[in-house]
This record gives sequence, structure tokens and C-alpha cells, in this order.
Amino acid sequence: MAHPYHHALSSVKKWGGTADDFIAIHQWFDESKMITADFRHRALRHHAEGIFMAERFFGVTITTSTGRIVPVRLLGEQHVKEDLGFIPSFADWVRCIRPEAWMGHTAPVEQQVDSHARGTG
Repeated sequence: MAHPYHHALSSVKKWGGTADDFIAIHQWFDESKMITADFRHRALRHHAEGIFMAERFFGVTITTSTGRIVPVRLLGEQHVKEDLGFIPSFADWVRCIRPEAWMGHTAPVEQQVDSHARGTG
């Protein structure tokens, strides 16, 4: 599993600058290792929607220490492709989750909080 620093070095090779220019974005993609320290952490951000989410966090572009403007989306695509070989959708990850009974449990909260749902209002 690649370390964010190595992804940052790969970014330097492609776009110039220094690893510090890119490290925050690559760390963000891998922060989910705090939740589960194996490949499954990637289900949280290593997909097309995660790449677009990175743009919301970091902006559409970053400017490297050498003045080069780099689209954040390209950095996200680089990260995901380096880890997975392609860019999956979130749906690709979800299809691999084995459903458990508790996952589909719903509580009828609307009847507890909405008098119209209870038929008393």
C-alpha cells in the first residue's frame, strides 16, 4: 500500500514542485486508514465521487512552490489510479459490501415525531 509521501513524490515527478506541495491532498485520500488499516479504507474516498470531494476540500487547483497550477482532480485521479489501477465509482465499492440484517433496519421515527404520521393531527 503506497504511503501518501510516495504519492506526493509521484506528483512531483509529474508536475514539479516539492512533495510538500502535494502531501496534504494525498494524506486526505488515506486518512480513512484511521478507521480500518487495510485496503477497505479506500472505499471511503478512492472513487470518482471522492475525487470530486477533494476539489471541494482543496479547491479546483493548487499552485506549487514553483508557480505551476495543478488541477486537484488530476491529483486525485493520480492517487486512485496508483492505488487501484483505475477509478471505480462508489457503486463499484457498494456492490462488494455483503449485506447484514442490521444494515436494513429502520426505526419508524416519523411516527414518534410527526403527529400527521401517527394519524393524530
